[in-house]
Amino acid sequence: MPALCRDCDAICQGPACMKCGGVRILSHPELFTLAIAHIDCDAFYASVEKRDHPELRDKPLIVGGGVRGVVSTCCYIARIHGVRSAMPMFKAKQLCPNAVVLRPDMAKYAIVSRQVREMMEALTPLVQPLSIDEAALDLSGTQALHGAPPAIVLTRLARRIETELGITISIGLARNRMLAKLAAERGKPRGFAVLGAEAAQLLANEKVGLLPGIGPAQVKKLEAMGLVTIAQLAALEPHLAARLGNEGMALVARARLEDNRPVRAERESKSISAETTFETDLSDRAALEAALWPLCEKLGRRLHREDVAAAGLVLKLKTADFQQRTRSQRLPAPTRLPETIFEAAQVLLAAEATGPRFRLIGIGASPLAPAAQADLGDLADTSTPRRRARQDAIDALRLRFGEQAVQRGRSLRPPRGKD
Repeated sequence: MPALCRDCDAICQGPACMKCGGVRILSHPELFTLAIAHIDCDAFYASVEKRDHPELRDKPLIVGGGVRGVVSTCCYIARIHGVRSAMPMFKAKQLCPNAVVLRPDMAKYAIVSRQVREMMEALTPLVQPLSIDEAALDLSGTQALHGAPPAIVLTRLARRIETELGITISIGLARNRMLAKLAAERGKPRGFAVLGAEAAQLLANEKVGLLPGIGPAQVKKLEAMGLVTIAQLAALEPHLAARLGNEGMALVARARLEDNRPVRAERESKSISAETTFETDLSDRAALEAALWPLCEKLGRRLHREDVAAAGLVLKLKTADFQQRTRSQRLPAPTRLPETIFEAAQVLLAAEATGPRFRLIGIGASPLAPAAQADLGDLADTSTPRRRARQDAIDALRLRFGEQAVQRGRSLRPPRGKD
């Protein structure tokens, strides 16, 4: 069976490498034939912070919001104590009271993310970013270019990222994107797993919730039908799959580990958003608008960074008793101007700011549109292109001198939330 030393790329036999003595040996019958990979940066935000703060290396670290915020990510030491992403901060601190807590530094993480992406794109043009810290790659046909099969190319990439950027990645290698993602979850951190012909048998008794895209509500629905394991869902007959709605057969195909999605060199973003959790609940409309404005600015920056525009908006609110409310509308024309986003969001907010107290507010862009369609104006609207030019100038100044270099009057109001 083909075996590879992940530390020196030597072809191995036995539990240790005869060349370097390393014990990180990867073996699989299809090791040198599979070409679809999923790469996931390990505890990304926390890893970047530990790189920049070596004194935190052996300490539990949580990256997240204020007392009423949530965990963005945490290191593996904190995870031993039960801390998980998206967990309320108060609960995380109860589970791990000795943890160091840092606020997210998204600008710094974005820089590292771009560096990782550039390294991946040097290996293949078929790199599809899926989030700030993970991507799918198709390395088919690159062996002649690199003088090595994809598995060896990926081990080299992992070592380079660790050496040059100071963070680690986990890799999954398989015949399709879904299996590659499942493989990447096995053996983290610094993992490299391969799923080939044995995948169906290996995963047969795993719970259906393991499959990507099947959330807790769908799991309950499947369990109510007696479908607990992946094998049970995979064996579901078409007439019974119809009971699961329009997605029934797609769920069955997923359980059969079928995935025909190609790796595309563009992101599959369907929405982009920004939100903040308040230190104290708010009900006053003016106070809510004051919190909403910086989110509109942040959303505008994210749209600009992703080179897309908002064709519609979604306002998200969460009440003091954790009930979520959303309002949405399509925009007359795509935009990424903060003031245009804010004006439309104010209308949505007015319908909800009628007395209830809220602990969270967010604004998102969905659906998205190409950036080329944004803020064009027309014969009846000559002001929008001027506002776009003004915003471009503001963005250029902020890029050069920092986010605080240019501030609008609305931004000078005291912040009321933590994001």
